[in-house]
Amino acid sequence: MRGKGKSGMRLTRQLPLHLLILPSVICLLVFNYLPMTGLLMAFQDYKPRLGIWHSPWVGLKHLEYMFTYPDSTQVIWNTFLIASFKIAANTVIPIMFALLLNEVRKLVFKRFVQTLVYLPHFLSWVILGGILTDILSNKGIVNQMLSGVGLEPIFFLGDGTWFRFTVIVSDVWKEFGFSTIIYLAALTGINLSLYEAAEIDGAGRFKQTLHITLPAIVPVILVVGTLSLGNILNAGFDQIFNLYNPLVYHEGDIIDTFVYRVGLMSGSFSFATAVGLFKSAVSFVLIVTAYRLAYRFGNYRIF
Repeated sequence: MRGKGKSGMRLTRQLPLHLLILPSVICLLVFNYLPMTGLLMAFQDYKPRLGIWHSPWVGLKHLEYMFTYPDSTQVIWNTFLIASFKIAANTVIPIMFALLLNEVRKLVFKRFVQTLVYLPHFLSWVILGGILTDILSNKGIVNQMLSGVGLEPIFFLGDGTWFRFTVIVSDVWKEFGFSTIIYLAALTGINLSLYEAAEIDGAGRFKQTLHITLPAIVPVILVVGTLSLGNILNAGFDQIFNLYNPLVYHEGDIIDTFVYRVGLMSGSFSFATAVGLFKSAVSFVLIVTAYRLAYRFGNYRIF
């Protein structure tokens, strides 16, 4: 009885906190979980006039057709390739930049540079897409500079190979400042006495970085790297959608843009839902695997 009384008192004390998060829970259920009933369309021949509950069932027809559709393999490969390079570049470059910025002794300059590289993270791809389209066009400033030094203009957004390169580089430019903050925070936790001891032993800045700084932030690198595996099929819909065009569909079309074009533009709602369901299932497996790896190698726990 005493245990039940304590539980009741604890529940009474925590009731305001539960009521405080209730609106967020309701929004989560309405906007994140309730729409998941639309996944039923992947197993139906969905007709808008019939609705989800009255459209005929076709089983795994659309999932089977997805693997025989002419563009499906290329779209999956494009997504995997672009996302892999983004993950690799957005892991290596922020680490290198954080190490270099950590060596800066003038605090005002250090904060100025950190703020400067952090700002692009807050700009939407709608804005950046328009800017990149202008500066990378045939008459843009980049091609004018290339022509000025005697080089041929490059069709950045019209050539498939250059389009992938442009997508990866622009994404790194936008996001590496935000990722750098994580590693700078990890660097501040290193015991300064280790550097003093290494300096007494004659170690220079490079050896200190190699034998003290990098080993100290390895757990953070492992956690960030493994958790990013869950995004291996997220190549960035908003970025690709604002930059690509029919000339680069073969090399630049990813799963999300493919679902948009096939589902909303062509009206194949069931097929698009099946492709989206496939991506979600694979992403779920990768996220679970990533958390297990992060727990094993980086001692990372959700709770």
